[in-house]
Amino acid sequence: MKFSIDQIKAEHQKVKSGADFPKYIQAIKNLGVSHYVAHVKDGNTEYFDAENKSGSTGAKYDHLTISENINLGNFMARLKLHQQGGTDYMTFCNDCADNGVEGWKMDLNEMTCLYFDRSGNEILIEKVPFL
Repeated sequence: MKFSIDQIKAEHQKVKSGADFPKYIQAIKNLGVSHYVAHVKDGNTEYFDAENKSGSTGAKYDHLTISENINLGNFMARLKLHQQGGTDYMTFCNDCADNGVEGWKMDLNEMTCLYFDRSGNEILIEKVPFL
């Protein structure tokens, strides 16, 4: 792997809100990350390179309970607020859990983010803004 989890963590430390997300994505893409999968329940994120080799962060916080009920409308409102810089990462993770979002897969080649539920079903897919 070209990148290390420590390098990714260093880039993540620079993110103060969702408004900083496009810069973060560009930085980790430059490190050689092709995609990653983030899990809301404990914050563990697995990062992959172009050869599908991976490294994980491990749990970042105490377990959150993911709602069985998906509230897409409320999730989209909270997501928009987060993307505009209105919430921090932990608040966003709690918002995901409350609205039935188990995690997301970020594809840095396609520049898409796919949010999924507890069963792995797609809830929402969106394009990530370029810098």
